[in-house]
Amino acid sequence: MGKAGKALKQALETYGISQNKLAVTLGVDRSVVFHWFHENRDPSAETVVEIAEALKSINTDAAAEFIRLYVGDFLKAQEDS
Repeated sequence: MGKAGKALKQALETYGISQNKLAVTLGVDRSVVFHWFHENRDPSAETVVEIAEALKSINTDAAAEFIRLYVGDFLKAQEDS
């Protein structure tokens, strides 16, 4: 498990966003974000989009960083093709 969790953890830490702040913005219990953050559970693809949207409402740079970290390798491979 974990690519989304790793990307989320780095984005939250880099931009000083608490797990609780993200949970409140998403309208989920903070334990849900805790499990993603600590890579115990992976969010669904639909939820990854919701996380990005929530981060965008908190800090657009954090949202961009999350997406870059989560799909960056894929995008780089596409550019190199």
